[in-house]
Amino acid sequence: MTDAGSKRGRASSQVGAPVGQPGAVMQYDVNGIGVVVAYGEYDAHTLGQLSEALHNAAAKQPCVVLDVSAVTFGDSSFLNLLLTIRQQASFRLVSPPPQLRRVLEITGADTVLDIRASVEDATSD
Repeated sequence: MTDAGSKRGRASSQVGAPVGQPGAVMQYDVNGIGVVVAYGEYDAHTLGQLSEALHNAAAKQPCVVLDVSAVTFGDSSFLNLLLTIRQQASFRLVSPPPQLRRVLEITGADTVLDIRASVEDATSD
């Protein structure tokens, strides 16, 4: 991430598959906000590590940020997870790529999810 994130006292830890593999997840904290970074493809078979990371973050922090800029595919089970986490904590979604943004628009989820342009923006208020 950025040096600015380091200055805010973030602690990084990777859980799940190695970055670049389906289901890869990294998480850290910024100013008491849980940030989860998702990589690759997510469907019912690869959602486990991301689900665990998001549920754990929502249990510990009042606000959870999910960076999906490196997500290459997300199906209905992925969308369901996003909507579930939204009910458990203040939830912000960062930088959905075109395929995912289209799914959010088609389903109307973009009208209920707080979508931000960057992690910095999502963790600044």
